[in-house]
Amino acid sequence: MPAALIAMDEEGTWVQEAARVLGNGGLVALPTDTVYGVAAALSNPTGPAQIFEAKRRPGQTALAVLVSDTGQAALLAEGLDGPLGVLARRFWPGPLTIVFSRRVGLGVSLGGDESTVGLRCPAQDALRQLCDEVGPLITTSANIHGHPPAHSAAEAIQSLDGYVSLVIDGGIRDGAPSTVVTWSGHSLAVLREGPLNPKLLHDAIHEGSQ
Repeated sequence: MPAALIAMDEEGTWVQEAARVLGNGGLVALPTDTVYGVAAALSNPTGPAQIFEAKRRPGQTALAVLVSDTGQAALLAEGLDGPLGVLARRFWPGPLTIVFSRRVGLGVSLGGDESTVGLRCPAQDALRQLCDEVGPLITTSANIHGHPPAHSAAEAIQSLDGYVSLVIDGGIRDGAPSTVVTWSGHSLAVLREGPLNPKLLHDAIHEGSQ
């Protein structure tokens, strides 16, 4: 069935429709502060498999999770009292995905290393509101694996139509995918370069430890 398409209106009524679809186990393609993403509710046990199928993506490639704030992140991850927590408090909301150790009991399979979870708090108020209403969102870029990220609703539909139930049209999103970091041994590791300069991140950790 073709995906329904609605506009990202200023009143935020799209949030209720997206919450309905996600709550019923569907996938939603939506604009973030970086590029278009495809999302499933973390509470949806088949969500990761649906996303992997939609993107034709290998299961060993981990999916990230969007959260509304550091409080929601703390329910999923360990280490917010350490250097990575410094980065979360300094750069969230924003284009930074942080790979933390998982909290015990987070049993959902997100691909990749099942002992870790990559979290990001998006800059958009309405998207954080959606996370508040539905809970954390499993997410990744709304494109076929290995293809360029989707910067428009049309590109997201072209890649994922038939797999997503709803597409939110928020115009062009011309940002770069988020910077991805983790803590390795005694230092910060940049797993994917993005909008945030690594020196800025290192400096923030140094300042936060003083």
